[in-house]
Amino acid sequence: MEANVLEHLPNPAILKKLMKIQASLNIILCRDEWLRYHSFVQDWAEGVCMAKIDNGAGDHLIILFSPEGTILKGFDHESGLSPYAQDEHQVWQGIYDDVPKELLSLLEDEAIEKDDVTFCIWRKNSDTNWRKGKVEIPQGESDGSDFLVGCIFHTPEDFVEFAVGYFEVSPSLDVVAKVYDDAPITEEMIHILNPDCDANEVLRELELLRLGS
Repeated sequence: MEANVLEHLPNPAILKKLMKIQASLNIILCRDEWLRYHSFVQDWAEGVCMAKIDNGAGDHLIILFSPEGTILKGFDHESGLSPYAQDEHQVWQGIYDDVPKELLSLLEDEAIEKDDVTFCIWRKNSDTNWRKGKVEIPQGESDGSDFLVGCIFHTPEDFVEFAVGYFEVSPSLDVVAKVYDDAPITEEMIHILNPDCDANEVLRELELLRLGS
């Protein structure tokens, strides 16, 4: 199962593009920022971008893209590996042990909540594969990586299926497919996806994502 999680992740450049696409669609479909499932901050820190998946139920996946590489920190609140599931309230052994210092240091920001973690995946720019620590997961338990990495939707069809369930809307597959294909997002596309929103406000927010970079 773990190998499948690592194989499900595209290379960092494609992953970054996917996270921006999903964040932009969340901006259009959901004008309440706190309710968005996928978000992206272009200038999180100097040279660092942050993508986040937050399901509003206590689970999250944070992805930091830096000049040194990319690191994913995931937290499944129902996992037995959660610090909250243990008396000592400690990070599960092995999760961070093998992470390169230059990537681990990216998690030190208070807003990242480094100790709220059930799995960590990383890839230095010199690596050809994603890596994960040597963690012993008790039988019958999950670290949540399968579930949370599965919330990165690679295709417009998968995103539309998600949006129907989460936002309770049925966005146009044709328009979503255009966004996935890197088409510039226009007022018309915004109105088709969300007739009730202010397209100019949406465009201003989308500008901050710098979709092409």
